[in-house]
Amino acid sequence: MTLSQPRRGLTVAQLSKEQIGKMHRYFQAANYLSVGQIYLLDNPMLKQPLKREHIKPRLLGHWGTTPGLNFIFVHANRVIVERDVSMIYITGPGHGGPGFVANTWIEGSYEEFYPAIDRTEAGMQRLFKQFSFPRGIPSHVAPETPGSMHEGGELGYSVSHAYGAALDNPDQVVIAVVGDGEAETGPLAASWHSTKYIHPINDGFVLPILHLNGYKIANPTLLARMDKEEVTALFTGYGYEPIFVELKTETFNDQPESFDTIHQDMAAAMDLCMDKFAAIRAKAIAEQAAGQEITRPRWPMIVMRTPKGWTGPKEIKGKKVEDYWRSHQVPFSDIDGENVTNLENWMRSYQIETLFNDDGSVKQELVDLAPKGIRRFGSNPIVHGQVSKDLKMPDFRNYEVKFAKPGTENAEMTRVMGNFLADVMKENEAEKNFRIFGPDETASNRWNATIEYSGKTWLANHFEVDNVNNNDKLRQDGRVMEILSEHTCQGWLEAYNLTGRHGFFSCYEAFIHVIDSMFNQHAKWLKTTKHINWRKPIPSLNYLLTSHVWRQDHNGFSHQDPGFLDHVINKKAEVIRVYLPADANTLLSVTDHVLRSRHYVNVIVAGKQPALQYLTMDQAIKHATTGLGIWDWASNDQGGEPDVVMACAGEIPTMEALAATDLLRQHFPDLKIRFVNVCDLMTLQPEEEHPHGLSDREFDAIFTTDKPVMFAFHGYPWLIHRLTYRRNGHSNIHARGYIEEGSTSTPFDMVVVNQLDRFNLAIDVIDRVPALQKIGAHVRQKLVGKLVEHAEYIAQYGDDMPEVKEWKWTY
Repeated sequence: MTLSQPRRGLTVAQLSKEQIGKMHRYFQAANYLSVGQIYLLDNPMLKQPLKREHIKPRLLGHWGTTPGLNFIFVHANRVIVERDVSMIYITGPGHGGPGFVANTWIEGSYEEFYPAIDRTEAGMQRLFKQFSFPRGIPSHVAPETPGSMHEGGELGYSVSHAYGAALDNPDQVVIAVVGDGEAETGPLAASWHSTKYIHPINDGFVLPILHLNGYKIANPTLLARMDKEEVTALFTGYGYEPIFVELKTETFNDQPESFDTIHQDMAAAMDLCMDKFAAIRAKAIAEQAAGQEITRPRWPMIVMRTPKGWTGPKEIKGKKVEDYWRSHQVPFSDIDGENVTNLENWMRSYQIETLFNDDGSVKQELVDLAPKGIRRFGSNPIVHGQVSKDLKMPDFRNYEVKFAKPGTENAEMTRVMGNFLADVMKENEAEKNFRIFGPDETASNRWNATIEYSGKTWLANHFEVDNVNNNDKLRQDGRVMEILSEHTCQGWLEAYNLTGRHGFFSCYEAFIHVIDSMFNQHAKWLKTTKHINWRKPIPSLNYLLTSHVWRQDHNGFSHQDPGFLDHVINKKAEVIRVYLPADANTLLSVTDHVLRSRHYVNVIVAGKQPALQYLTMDQAIKHATTGLGIWDWASNDQGGEPDVVMACAGEIPTMEALAATDLLRQHFPDLKIRFVNVCDLMTLQPEEEHPHGLSDREFDAIFTTDKPVMFAFHGYPWLIHRLTYRRNGHSNIHARGYIEEGSTSTPFDMVVVNQLDRFNLAIDVIDRVPALQKIGAHVRQKLVGKLVEHAEYIAQYGDDMPEVKEWKWTY
């Protein structure tokens, strides 16, 4: 059966008594293995009476959400087998890691990646010991877990990851289990709106399962305390059709027959959702064939209520555990004599002899319930980076900005970049593996050409005004994804990358901080998976940060923050790259490079306003490739030693450093200035710390070891010192950058109040070059006077002085 062929009448499963029995035993086996991972060091099959020495000295992990996840696994497996569909399982409650590991061990995929953890008694013992154990595996659904692509340690991103994985994956079903604690987060709340962006034909199907088990670490959850009518109203408003599967705790007991109803209800709900997906696609195909606009469907979802810590101890020493917050983590961690007995009784309640053979292998009739080959959750090649194609790339050289002389003509850097990206979209139209993401800023950030080519994805309601001259470019099959939630954009792109596709995220520089923590998690994922041989390198996550600090004079202080660079550089050198191209041609070269790269986070900072251009395409390619270099045309120290090195990184700092150089050469013709521009920020680090870092010999040759270096930097100046503190001439480096000064003002006043302007830079040189300290007093006074003149001018006219606005390179 295909995903576009609903069964007639939307019929649902009626499981036989025998099938329920097997599925329930599979569920019990996963629960037993999950408990064993949390508690046991030895005696995995309880062939001996349980003793304290069989139990781990430190008990770590989370039990409460795990049985619900195991229950969903069992029922998802049935759907995969009966319908032969490919599924991804995303666990928002990533603390349920023991369940994911247990299920992949049962199905046999785990031992294919970890042969020592085979399905034997000895393998089971190793499975138990490694969990949350030194040099073992983490407690979350971590990168080390086969089939995982969402660790879930930080909550809020399961739904956006699910939809990102489904984009352009029409044959994929993505289950997104959302914990009711996670459902309280802001990022999760925004991501439910992804229903307005998913195309019924071109994209896969996302099945959210909201798991209401009632409690967080020590509190009830909000959604679990809402009645059915409220929950229905909430998700109907989001665009879903909630289907409820609820275990009535007041009538539930531990006897197998009490599970019959919940198994039947879950099977019926899963079948109903799959049939509704198929019907939605069939209807969309018919509408498309008739030349009609596709009707946005109401997507099915499941709301599943089960007790927290289901099938675990009902109470311990008189205190309620099951269906209460005490089951959230380790239900009892004080392992005294009584609790050793309690643990043994709990584990034996799963009737181990009906689940495993004497040698530790899983009973064959249970293994037979699992899918085979790549249909197993732990073997899906999509989530291991094994299904990915490189982009077809147009030649970026064809977009060259040409000019007669460096520093004399303007261009909008990101508009040129946008023209290139639009053609990247065009080249890869057939593959459908490239998208643009951003929070309502694609046009503002000058990527207009991408919108002109593809339009913006939009399956929400249309109004007549949307189609006037087609200005808004809202299209059901658009490839520009915009939602005013940086979290959702980040989640979509992360999952798009994780499943092998390529993209770019543009954002105002100050507000990329919204996703600081998401970046953290993704960078950690990349770092870990880089060393897992069965995970293949995935396309890099690429950021363009624009509308940056130095051109936010109109929006004011709240929009001025270049600190994301500091945050990024905290991560491992093997996965992060930071670029500050000073002109359009260099930006083109960098853009081509990052789109071809894999397994990095690439951060590009570039301005969108008209700015001076400096390098020909040939020069830009060489400069971007080496990462930094001396600009000969802006230097006059050829054939000798410089008196000072004027260094810079970033578009506006480059212009101010050049203007300062211009001033100094006018007033001190004999002063030897070496002009150095840095495009790849990581070149400043020693080669031992970053693969792009210069050797000490190379660094010393460019920056010298004994001459003053004036460094004009785009971000916080102390980052330059952090990157260069081990260099031989570090004490000579004097960095200027953003120092938390700014307001609504003029562009030049922004650099003045942060002392990054040409006048302050030139004064710095006079103060630090010994020869100028003796002869430069008059010029220094004149430069100070220029700063006063600037302050008076903007106060009177509200604009920058013409000599500043109209400055061009004169040498």
